[in-house]
Amino acid sequence: MSAPGASSSEPLEVGIVAGEASGDQLGAALITALVAQVPELRTYGVAGPLMRAAGCEVWAAAHELSVMGLIEPLKHLPRLMRLRRTLRSRLRAARPRVFVGIDSPAFNIGLAARLRADGLRTVQYVSPQVWAWAPERVRKIARACDLVLCVLPFEAEFYADHGVRALFVGHPLADQIPLDIDRAGARAELGIEAGVPLVALLPGSRLGEVERLGGDFLDAAQWLRGRRPAVRFIAPMASAAVRAVFERQMAARNWRDVELIEGRAQRALAAADVALVASGTATLETLLCKRPMVVAYRFNPLTAFAIRRLGLVKVRYFSQPNLLLGRPLVPEFLQEEVKPHLLGAALLGELDSPERGAELEREFRRVHESLRRGGAVRAASAILELAHEERK
Repeated sequence: MSAPGASSSEPLEVGIVAGEASGDQLGAALITALVAQVPELRTYGVAGPLMRAAGCEVWAAAHELSVMGLIEPLKHLPRLMRLRRTLRSRLRAARPRVFVGIDSPAFNIGLAARLRADGLRTVQYVSPQVWAWAPERVRKIARACDLVLCVLPFEAEFYADHGVRALFVGHPLADQIPLDIDRAGARAELGIEAGVPLVALLPGSRLGEVERLGGDFLDAAQWLRGRRPAVRFIAPMASAAVRAVFERQMAARNWRDVELIEGRAQRALAAADVALVASGTATLETLLCKRPMVVAYRFNPLTAFAIRRLGLVKVRYFSQPNLLLGRPLVPEFLQEEVKPHLLGAALLGELDSPERGAELEREFRRVHESLRRGGAVRAASAILELAHEERK
């Protein structure tokens, strides 16, 4: 069957827009799975280094979409609008069989709506958290997307209740991270002796997150060191820019007892006894590495005010582990609750409770198994199926 504006003999093309490091990781796995099924496949769009390595033609860099919140994106709005107009124009001209937006819903849903109006098939890979923040937005997604690919099991049920075509494909991270973690190997790789208590600090992958959380994470580490002098700290840095911000925060405190490493977050988590993590994909990585964690998040003050004023929060928990488990098994601290002594005390509680660590490992393994579905392959198959459907 032919795509709009293309004959069936032409090679299959897929346009992709992925934002941030997590989107780049998902996009690379998706492209690899697509090419395994259709070797002549061509992909292009907004991508990061992993997607480029997987064969994606890069029209713009994924980090350009690394903004979030309600207020923060406003200062980037002119640039983002120009980028979206440019992408729409190029995608309309290229006529890919399918457009896939990976995460970054504030950017991708609007672009998908315009492309769908232009006659292209559209997919959103990773559902926006409409079930948590704004359920009424599901109508906008229904108008914008032919298909939503969900990475969390309860999301597909939510969309089904609202008449939106959606499929739970599992989470590719659950496939990439082994069920059984080699802790001894991770420690040896990072030079951490057996028996040394180790805390991993993951203050976020976006500059704004690190600016708002990094100082408190360091203060919490100092608080903990004052009570457990033997504890070591390791902090995997998501990028050179993030590292620069975190190093400035360390210098301001004249305290450098944190080992900074480039990337390798999963190895750091595998080696750690407990992690202090900014809410987001890193909490899912921590869960999949079966590690106890303390989760924190702080919005820009104006965003926080708007969220509370408008009553946008619709769920009891904000961290992915607690959402997936349906109960507050992981300590989580939001906005003004993010205080160094509270974070430090929560970390200390996790370090001093080995029996709780064993319970968490059992619960996290159960979640890991539920998410381990061959996510990238299932997502690729669903996209290719949509690509060959007749437009209704």
